[in-house]
Amino acid sequence: MNTVVVRPQVVSPWRRRFNLRVRATIGLVEDPPEMCLDDTQSYLPVNAVARLVHGDLATMVVGGMASLFAQMLHPLAMAGVARHSRYREDPLGRLVQTAHFIGNTTYGSVESAERSLERVRRVHTVVNGLTDRGEVYDASDPHLLTWVHLCEARMFLEAYRRYGRTPLSSADLDAYVTEMARLADDLGAEDPPRSYADLASTAERFLPELELRDEGVVARDFLRRGFVAGRVTRAVHRLIVVAALDLLSPAERQALGVETSAPTLAAARVLMHVVAALMRSVVPPVERRAGEDG
Repeated sequence: MNTVVVRPQVVSPWRRRFNLRVRATIGLVEDPPEMCLDDTQSYLPVNAVARLVHGDLATMVVGGMASLFAQMLHPLAMAGVARHSRYREDPLGRLVQTAHFIGNTTYGSVESAERSLERVRRVHTVVNGLTDRGEVYDASDPHLLTWVHLCEARMFLEAYRRYGRTPLSSADLDAYVTEMARLADDLGAEDPPRSYADLASTAERFLPELELRDEGVVARDFLRRGFVAGRVTRAVHRLIVVAALDLLSPAERQALGVETSAPTLAAARVLMHVVAALMRSVVPPVERRAGEDG
C-alpha cells in the first residue's frame, strides 16, 4: 500500500481566499486540525488510507450528504436526530461537529482523538426516548452505532471511489474499512464491518429495519431543498444532492421516495467530476506519494 503524505504547497493569495470561501460555505470557518505525523502518537497510522479519503473535501461533501440520506432510513436513528438536534435551525452546526470529529480522529494524536470520542460518547448518553410507536431509541445503543458508522464509512468510501483523484486498490478498500472499525469500536459499536465486503453484508442485515417515517420525510425534504444562499451555491447544492443519492442503492432510493432517471444520474456524475476538480484546485486534498510502500 502506498504511503499517504501531505506535500508542501505554495498557496497564492487568491487561492487562499477561494479556499476560505468554499470552506465557509459549508460552515468550516476554522483551520483543519493539525496532522500528527508520529506513528507512536497518531490515532490512525500516518499512512492510513482514511487520511487520503477524508482529505478530499469534494468527495467528503458528497459522501457526507449520502450518509445523511442513508441514516434517515432507520427510524430509531432518525428519532434521535429529529428530537435531540437543531438540524433545521442550525444545519451547518451539525456538519461542522461531524467534520471536527472526523478530522480529529483521522489526523490527530491519540490524545486529541480520545477527547473527540469522549465528547460524542457524552452527547449520546442524553439522546434517548420513545418513538411515536413506543419503540425505545438510544444513541448509545451499540446496534444503532453500527448503523450510523456503516452509513458514514460506506458513503465516504464510495464517494471517493467515484470522484476522488487517486485510484484505490482492493487492499486499500479493506484497509480503510479496518481503520474505520477502530473508530466504531471506540464509540461502542457492535461488530462493525472490518473489510470492504463486510460493508455490503452489514448493510444487508439492516434492510429489514429500514423504513422512512414522517420524521425522515421532513429531514429528506429539508436536505433536498437546501439551506444555502446564493444562486450558484444552491445550484451546486442540488448537484451534490443528486450525486449523493446516486451513491445509494436503488432499493435505498426507492425507500426514500426519490427515484431519479438514469440520464439525470449520468449527467450529475459528469458535472460532479467537474465541480470536484474545481474544488480541489482551491482546496488541495491530501495526496499520495507514488512508489512508496506503507
